[in-house]
Amino acid sequence: MRYRKLGSTDLNVSEIGFGCWPIGGDAYGRTDDATSLAALQAALDCGVNFFDTADVYGKGHSEALLAQAFEGRRHDVIIATKGGALVHPFDELPKEWAIDFSPQHLRDALEASLRRLKTDYVDLYQLHSPPVDMDGAWATLIEFRAQGKARAVGVSAKTPHDGLMWVQAWSPAVDILMVNLSLLDQRAVRNGLFPLCRKIQTGVIARTPLSFGFLTGEIEKGVAFTGPDHRKTWPAAQRDTWAEGWKLFDHLREPGQTRAQFALAYCLGHDAVSTVIPGMLTPEQVRENAAVGDGPLLAADVMQEIARIYEANEFYVGR
Repeated sequence: MRYRKLGSTDLNVSEIGFGCWPIGGDAYGRTDDATSLAALQAALDCGVNFFDTADVYGKGHSEALLAQAFEGRRHDVIIATKGGALVHPFDELPKEWAIDFSPQHLRDALEASLRRLKTDYVDLYQLHSPPVDMDGAWATLIEFRAQGKARAVGVSAKTPHDGLMWVQAWSPAVDILMVNLSLLDQRAVRNGLFPLCRKIQTGVIARTPLSFGFLTGEIEKGVAFTGPDHRKTWPAAQRDTWAEGWKLFDHLREPGQTRAQFALAYCLGHDAVSTVIPGMLTPEQVRENAAVGDGPLLAADVMQEIARIYEANEFYVGR
């Protein structure tokens, strides 16, 4: 596993991190805790040291699993969590997530996360999909950093455009920015965000690198998600577009390289990116994805062809 410096912080994170939303059990189908714990152990065995969660993932269950998995090994891992987004039922499709970025709510949310994680600090605390005009919220995160309750603070942006607005508004104070990046979502590449982050040394965490599982090639067009799976709330046109989208890039894969590995290698081909956090549920998925941290990056001409294909197609239907 290779490691990269996370922006201007003193955190060195594994190129492949662990996105912990799926193990919460309420967003990508039902899960089994024993399998989730085995996946977390496999991640450590593969050299993964960065684990990203949030208080709303499984209503705190994802955080509790991290505490159980890493009991007695807290200093071996880098844990990031988030606050400000509130739980809502995925059986409905609200126009906006319910949010509360008031200073008091964030203080209460961080304390609750620390209790579930069984630690007195997190390595990174992030605002979870905030509007850009959150002066009080950002000041509260600076407070957490000064108190030592968070080693670094940042923003998990709702969109790449929001991410750009945050970095422009608050640089150089934003330590870390989490933003969507995948073969099917290159908005962060095209809007000038990455060069700016490199210039001011804001670390970038690439989320949704597998486009919610669609880039594995294992989800067929016309799929109907059921149970606790947030993808069932999406328009069918978006699901179908992403179910077919990987095919446009598939000829660029190297022999023996899985579709997931190719998608992750693309994200790591951007030097502004410090770590990529695919959601993972099983030890097998962990080992497949972590292997990207041992392999070569994509060649420059492949990266250029990927950009050309993206610009020639429309992958984001909207929600």
